[in-house]
Amino acid sequence: MNMKSDIRLDHKAIADMIPVGASVLDLGCGEGELMYMLVKEKKAKAQGIDIDEQAIYKCVAKGLSVYHGDLDSGLSDYADKSFDFVILNQSLQQVRHLESVLYDSLRVGKKVIVGFPNFAYYKARFQMFFVGKAPITPALPYQWYDSPNLHFLSISDFQEYCKKRGIKIENKKFISKSKIIKAFPNLRANIGIFLISSIYGH
Repeated sequence: MNMKSDIRLDHKAIADMIPVGASVLDLGCGEGELMYMLVKEKKAKAQGIDIDEQAIYKCVAKGLSVYHGDLDSGLSDYADKSFDFVILNQSLQQVRHLESVLYDSLRVGKKVIVGFPNFAYYKARFQMFFVGKAPITPALPYQWYDSPNLHFLSISDFQEYCKKRGIKIENKKFISKSKIIKAFPNLRANIGIFLISSIYGH
C-alpha cells in the first residue's frame, strides 16, 4: 500500500508491521498522527490513550477514539489479548514504571510495537565524550532540564533486555533521519523500532 511521502519514517516503519484491518491501541498517542494514518491507510480499528488533554482534543478533532489516562496507572480496563497490536512509540522511555507498562502491553496486545530514541547514537556519544554535556539529537531534542525521558536506553540495551526477559523480537527496524539503517544500528541509528511478543504466549 502506497504511503504519502510526507509521512514520518518511523510512522511508516510501524505501519509496515501492521496488516490491514488490525485492531490497535496506541499508548501515548500524542496528537494522533500515527493513529490517523493507520485508520486511513491500513483501515485499522484504532484507539489511543494519552495524558495530555490538549493532544486529546486534537485527536478528537481528527475523528479518533482517544481516552485520557496515565500509562503508569496500568491497563486494567483491557482484557488479555484484546488488541492485535499495542503501540508504544516514543513513550516507553517516558513512563516511570517501564517494566510494568511493557508487560501490561504484552498482556493486552497479541503483539507490541516499541519505538524509542537510541541513546548510543554516534552523535550522542560524540557530545557526551567531547563536549561533556547531555546530548541533543533529532531523536533526543530536549535540554537535560526539560526532557520528558526518564529512561535512556540504547538499541543494544533493549535487545539484551528482551533476551533476558523472555520477550521475542519478531521484527526490527532502525532509522536515522530519512533512511533505514542496516549495519551497526546501535551506533548509526537514532531510533529503534521493535515488533515484540511474549515467548510464553501470555
